Amino acid sequence: MTSAFADTWKVPELRARILFTLAMIVIVRLGVHITLPGVDASVIEAWMENASKDGGNAFSAMLTIFAGGGLQQAGIFALGIMPYISASIMVQLMTAVVPKLARLAREDGGRQKITQYTRYITIIIALVQGYFVTRSLANPETLFYMQGIEKYGDLVPSASGLWQVLTVVTLVAGTLLLMWIGDQMTERGLGNGTSIIITVNIISALPGALVLTWQHFVTGDDVDAFRSIMMVVMIAMLLLVIAGTIAITQAQRRIAVQYAKRVVGRKQFGGQTQYLPLKVNYAGVMPIIFATAILSLPTMMIAWFFKGAPWAVRLQTELQPGGTWYYILGGLFIFFFSYFWVATMFQPSQVSEDLKRNGGYIPGVRPGKPTADFLDFTMTRLTFAGAIFLSLIFVLPAAVGAAVKLPPGSMVLQFFGGTSLLILVGVVLDIMRQVETHLLQRHYDGFLRKGKLKGRYDRLAQTGNAASGTALVYLLTVIGLIVVLAVAAWIAK
Repeated sequence: MTSAFADTWKVPELRARILFTLAMIVIVRLGVHITLPGVDASVIEAWMENASKDGGNAFSAMLTIFAGGGLQQAGIFALGIMPYISASIMVQLMTAVVPKLARLAREDGGRQKITQYTRYITIIIALVQGYFVTRSLANPETLFYMQGIEKYGDLVPSASGLWQVLTVVTLVAGTLLLMWIGDQMTERGLGNGTSIIITVNIISALPGALVLTWQHFVTGDDVDAFRSIMMVVMIAMLLLVIAGTIAITQAQRRIAVQYAKRVVGRKQFGGQTQYLPLKVNYAGVMPIIFATAILSLPTMMIAWFFKGAPWAVRLQTELQPGGTWYYILGGLFIFFFSYFWVATMFQPSQVSEDLKRNGGYIPGVRPGKPTADFLDFTMTRLTFAGAIFLSLIFVLPAAVGAAVKLPPGSMVLQFFGGTSLLILVGVVLDIMRQVETHLLQRHYDGFLRKGKLKGRYDRLAQTGNAASGTALVYLLTVIGLIVVLAVAAWIAK
């Protein structure tokens, strides 16, 4: 594996893609820390200094996944990539449900039109979310993800109508810029650009999580020998959880498909046995995203409209991470959305028709409806196992926090399960597959001496040419100047 990493720099195109991806990542992280115009950055700095001592809160940990701290920093990337993800999910579900969109997706150029619709919906979602974020910044006492910030001064000294319009436009422009950066990373970099942006936002919390872990287990006031031992146990458990997540993410049921022999001219086609892979975790991370989004909606509405009411405080406590009903309802939602996503995205009848049209059949199963029923029955059982796995991943951070006495919203716990871990594992595996494909095409060894990483190897056909050397030099030069100016400003301060 070490030689594979060294070989990546021997392939010019692969080296250019890696450098371009790293440059885009730097731009994404710089945008998070550029404060919106009209917002007092010193108030945010004072609040974050105090919040870091408490280990953060549950909402901050959840919002870090998609905004990378942009909401807490009140940066130009405060909305993150979430509006685009929400629009993509909506369009994807509508494509599977609405026949007109389904036919459009199969036509030539239909995918481009669906992508255009997704971007229009992204703008609408970003406008709505940007309006609510602007209203919240003008009234800091309603900020559920920045609780107590009003104690440190006026977050927005002058919340005029012009400022609100400017802030909404800036937030929408930041989301569109992130969407464009994601597309460029997909075309000219490695992996899926949107997924990489989310992954970088998750990893951005890692340094703070390591510091909090060291303080809690080693240098804290009430540290004892048992707590220090628990840190070693947590590291071992983290490795086991990551290994188990990789195994379940890669796990699949391979169904044998036999193709009939055909003679065309002097050539014979078919007659060989192939496999139809059905993933155990077919829904991926989507059920957890749906469940957390639905559970966070009532909490946000309560914080905006019924702040301070006794019944609202009790309900908000139960529906926050750490509350009993949060995990009960979350587990039920994950089960429901696991089956809902599979029922929407996996069409046994269409797969059966495609097999029949191409002369393929499953041994022991008749073509047509019996094949569709067999695939539906098999996928139902696999989905049950996948739903159990997602439910365990969902409650695992709370269980680990209760065992080591960490608050439910601690940044440390988001690396032990939930959405963060699944996204990290999926994106890292996807990038490794693409890197291995480039290496194998140039006759280098991959990451594994025997076999190769499971997954799709046709993604490179959908990407554009790598960035030119001149463009990379200009891009890295601009980023270097920005970093130098930022370091000089920090030293002067």
